[in-house]
Amino acid sequence: MIKFLQTPGKVKKYVLGGILVFICLAMTAYLIPGFTGSSSFGGATPGVLAKVGGDDITVQEAEQAANRMARSQFPNGIPAMAMPFFTQQALQSLVMQKALLMEADRMGMNVTDADLREYLHKSPQIAPVLFPKGQFIGQAAYENLLQQNGLTVSQFEHDTKDQIKISRLQSLVEGTASVSEQEMQQAYTRKNTKVKFQYAVVNSEDLMKQIKPTDAELKAFFEKNKDRYKNAIPEKRKADYVVIDPSTLMSRVQVTPVDLRTYYNQHMEEYRVPEEVTLRQIMIKTPPVAPDGKVDQKALDAARAKAQDILNKVKAGGNFADLAKKYSEDTATAKDGGMIGAVRRGQTMPEIDKAAFSLNKGQTSDVIQTPIGFFIVQVEDKQFAHVKSLDEVKPQIEPVIARDKATTLADNLSRKVETEARANGLQAAAAKNGLQVANTGLVTANDSLPGVGAAPDFMQALFQAKENAPPELAQTANGYVVFQVQAIQPPQMPTFDEIKQRVETDFKNERAQVLFAQKLQQLSDRAHAQHNLAAAAKEVGATLKTSELVTSEGQVPDIGSLAGSPAEVVFTMKPGDISGPLSVSRNGVVLSLLEKQEPPQAEFANSKDQIHQELLAQKQQEMMGLFASNLRTRLEKEKKIVIYTKELEKLSKNSRGDQGE
Repeated sequence: MIKFLQTPGKVKKYVLGGILVFICLAMTAYLIPGFTGSSSFGGATPGVLAKVGGDDITVQEAEQAANRMARSQFPNGIPAMAMPFFTQQALQSLVMQKALLMEADRMGMNVTDADLREYLHKSPQIAPVLFPKGQFIGQAAYENLLQQNGLTVSQFEHDTKDQIKISRLQSLVEGTASVSEQEMQQAYTRKNTKVKFQYAVVNSEDLMKQIKPTDAELKAFFEKNKDRYKNAIPEKRKADYVVIDPSTLMSRVQVTPVDLRTYYNQHMEEYRVPEEVTLRQIMIKTPPVAPDGKVDQKALDAARAKAQDILNKVKAGGNFADLAKKYSEDTATAKDGGMIGAVRRGQTMPEIDKAAFSLNKGQTSDVIQTPIGFFIVQVEDKQFAHVKSLDEVKPQIEPVIARDKATTLADNLSRKVETEARANGLQAAAAKNGLQVANTGLVTANDSLPGVGAAPDFMQALFQAKENAPPELAQTANGYVVFQVQAIQPPQMPTFDEIKQRVETDFKNERAQVLFAQKLQQLSDRAHAQHNLAAAAKEVGATLKTSELVTSEGQVPDIGSLAGSPAEVVFTMKPGDISGPLSVSRNGVVLSLLEKQEPPQAEFANSKDQIHQELLAQKQQEMMGLFASNLRTRLEKEKKIVIYTKELEKLSKNSRGDQGE
């Protein structure tokens, strides 16, 4: 069996990430909203979330898939509150994956080692990396890379074969999709037809401003809707708490020479500096090769002579940068005096690379011939390959070690304080450890506390604890909090004066909705009765506007995008037609079509290929979605898909604060 690769940066990330999460991400396209499968509250092996056929889906599998999916959406950090969503999505994807694999196996779609080799050889993303110039990179690098990513060879190859198997099933299902000439014609016309129309606008915000209720009206509204406001004053709690922040413990930690040396030895590869030269260059272009493969020798000799003449000027004491500005034909670097900057071995053309790294700082090369021109390079600076010494990197290592030690100290101290607080009380535990006890005062679950800031996980724990229960420990983004609830004030019904502002807003919203519907309907009725939208708009006080010529993908002021909005009905109207009342965003409109321009049929032929591809891809996705839905329904009825609800609920709760794998 072929093995894998060793390659840095984005390519490695793409290849590994792309293959290993392909199925999870791809299958989300075929998930049906509300999917739960056949649920079971008991009978599951601990750590097993679902069963598809004879295969279990474990917590570990779901967590890994959820984190990969989340990182594709949040590369700079995953919000903790988003993880339950991704956990559900990952589980559904894994269930769908296993269901499709079951079906592929039932249909006899086997994938051999030879199939895998062919796939990797032909993959446009993978083949250039695995087989540059047709040569495999090597077994050892393959195994090392997989190990670094927590994978074994057998696991990786098994997952890739699964991808091939599902791709084959997908190709079989989608292979019957077709697009007729009539469908392409309709899509072309629909996409390229342009319309111009009048539209009268009723703005709900303008109506809100016109509503000025009296106190009597507001009080009556409040009395009528008391159930709506009965818990409008939220639950409040008062608690004592102690903050343990690693940053405040930095003075308690000491970084020893042994710490520095140990860390340095463990991270030495990070301080390895490659050989590097800083270059300036002067380039004289060579004549291009003629179609018959011959070179204009006279022009080539002239270019060489010009380069040699410049080199002679450099050797005679001429300033290299000034000569580069004057003579170099590389416009990108000439303006900067030929400055290329720092380069490492292999980053320039082989001829230049060989010459540049043979020079010392301040030296200038001879004329170098390359396929694109004659070059002269000068080494501005040279850095030999070496590992930075401990003394060089100590300033950046020391704070890292100190932070790590402070974090460990905070972790140990927080647990110690919790234990002592449960035994002797929070005040005594804080005093013993040199910490201060603060009091929250009465706070809601959305408040921020001094020394803690916004900490939703801590506030959730605070509002789940019982009054006068033993002190508890909670983690925050910056450290830990040990707290004890002193008092709980249940949600309360406010007085009218306490909630008057909200009552007024609710009153205006309800009244505005009624007025909005009435005015929009009146506008439509009068426009149809008079066959004149402009007159109706003037009569009811609506704003009349006229659009530009727009397609169905166009944007219109006060309406927004026409695509998918109720205003898209204008494309089904005839000139002179008036629409019914339409709600768009926060506005209401009535439309009157002025002009319709259908696209020239002569241009249809030029668009057919693109239209065919778009419609075919849409049909294929619809077919695969329907196939996946029907397959899932059948397996659910046969009890071959079972979701263990209790295990899933437990995982969802845990995943709120877990962003690792």
